[in-house]
Amino acid sequence: MARSSSGFVAGLTAAALAVVGFLAYQASASAPSPAELAAKPRTPSTAPSATASGKPKPARDPLALPAGSGTGERVVYGLGAHRVWLVDARNQVTQTFSVMPSTVSPPPGTYAVTSRSGAVRGSDGVQIEHVVRFATVQDVSIGFSAAVDGSTPSPDPSKKTGGIRMKRADGDAMWTFASIGAKVVVVS
Repeated sequence: MARSSSGFVAGLTAAALAVVGFLAYQASASAPSPAELAAKPRTPSTAPSATASGKPKPARDPLALPAGSGTGERVVYGLGAHRVWLVDARNQVTQTFSVMPSTVSPPPGTYAVTSRSGAVRGSDGVQIEHVVRFATVQDVSIGFSAAVDGSTPSPDPSKKTGGIRMKRADGDAMWTFASIGAKVVVVS
């Protein structure tokens, strides 16, 4: 009986290998050759994007000032980019830096700096400096600040905070740039 079961298993194995081999042959016979692939024009979904001149479009610089962020001297805050741009009256970026967003964010729009504080304790209990406030959302003051200890940790998601944190050097630049009434443009 052991002989017949081993012969049966060998037969099943041979049949399975024959089926796999046949399916592989069919697949390779229906696949285009390398020459056919090279001759086939690319569809828009597989072709790299190109300009009217036929040259590929350069990739967007993630540090570039967002389009639609206004004109003139302003602070631009990119919600999705977690970045701030300080823009002079000639529409030139004088500085850009990353920030840690707060748990409460202002909706996109144009605001003005309403108040400033040299040094206070933040709503998260951290000692902060160079606070530049520009909005209130859900009874939470929204503003830029730097922790005195230089940290920029993620805020506690269970708390409603409005402090958009940055490094101390960036906080110094914001403090110098954004006085009361300065324009702040928030973009997605």
